[in-house]
Amino acid sequence: MTAPIALIDCNNYYVSCERAFDASLVGVPVIVLSNNDGCAIARSQEAKALGIKMGDPIHHLRDKVRAHGIRVLSSNYTLYGDMQRRVLAACEAFARDVEIYSIDETFLDLTGFEDRDLVAHARAMRDQVLRWTTIPTCVGIAGTKTLAKLANAAAKKDSRFDGVADFRDDAVRHDVMRAFPVGDIWGVGGATARKLIALGITTAGELRDMPMKQAKGLGTVVLERLVAELRGVPSAAVEMVAPQRRGMAVTRSFGTPVLTFDRLMGALTEYAMRAGEKLRSHGLVASRLTAFFHTNSNKPERPQYTGSRTVTLHPMTSDSLELIAAARKAAERAWREGYVYTKAGVLLDDLVAADMRPRTLFEGDTEKRARLMGALDEINGKFGKWTAVTASQGFKREWKLRSEMRSPAWTTRIDEVPTVRA
Repeated sequence: MTAPIALIDCNNYYVSCERAFDASLVGVPVIVLSNNDGCAIARSQEAKALGIKMGDPIHHLRDKVRAHGIRVLSSNYTLYGDMQRRVLAACEAFARDVEIYSIDETFLDLTGFEDRDLVAHARAMRDQVLRWTTIPTCVGIAGTKTLAKLANAAAKKDSRFDGVADFRDDAVRHDVMRAFPVGDIWGVGGATARKLIALGITTAGELRDMPMKQAKGLGTVVLERLVAELRGVPSAAVEMVAPQRRGMAVTRSFGTPVLTFDRLMGALTEYAMRAGEKLRSHGLVASRLTAFFHTNSNKPERPQYTGSRTVTLHPMTSDSLELIAAARKAAERAWREGYVYTKAGVLLDDLVAADMRPRTLFEGDTEKRARLMGALDEINGKFGKWTAVTASQGFKREWKLRSEMRSPAWTTRIDEVPTVRA
């Protein structure tokens, strides 16, 4: 018998994080916007009831916002990331190991807890998360990740489970899978779903009963493994070590259009700096950097252009200053005057662990530069992002994303910590 796996999922996560520090948002429709305040990426239950869908552009919602008093917020990823840390801390005592699947979903290895009432165990975990963070959650329990994901969906949508669904119960599992749409199963994409439906396979139960050989022929080994997981055969245990990243990207839309190379380079400098920070935090170095920028394809009446060039990093590096130099070299090759640019980014490829990188014959003083980067990271970590920057980035940052409705950094900036007066 396989060890049980649980998936805990935070409900309406971004909205729940905002409500944790602003009681005026409780009980009213709330939406959180994407980067640059573009479209809805999180909605409260009240907002969903008004028909607001994921990805709806905010300029299409103006009338509905005014008519229903919908509260609109810019995304505050610093807050959401810190709240994730608090959710994980609340869950740690309830599992042997945890695997972060996304910012609001975590798999839990329940090995060693099998002799307990796991439904009661999950409810106690939900209560602790709620007490520590005020964030509501749902939990799915099963023998495989796919079934745990499916159980979590059932726990969220079906009131009879009251937030916790245990798919180790054969009757419960078969009842839910009999009606669960095949297109909503974790790992079944749109194209695969259409193929399955064409064969008359419309539910999770029917996919579970699909012959393994046929599943492999239709959707390769990926679908075969998914069918196995639906039958309770795990394709992999909870990952103790995260797989090494092969690529990394820092991309943003501009808050205001960019028309000059100097302003574009200011943005690319910031992105290269951030990319270097991310590399160093993961102990990685990159061997290639690609800088790109493009116009707004949604405005075909304007001249269109996409610029992109790749530079080899020799030696491989995570040094932000070297990444900035490479980004400038790539941007100079790709730059075209006379266009209105709305987005740019830096992509890093062929990442390897820093201690495994190949050495070159004429390397400079890498230890000295590593200390410089460490000091830069420490300053910006202690005093706030972009406290210390390069001259090419500047301090005005005219290109920065619009975030006119962002909530304070309630948990990460001392001057924005909420105060209570009695």
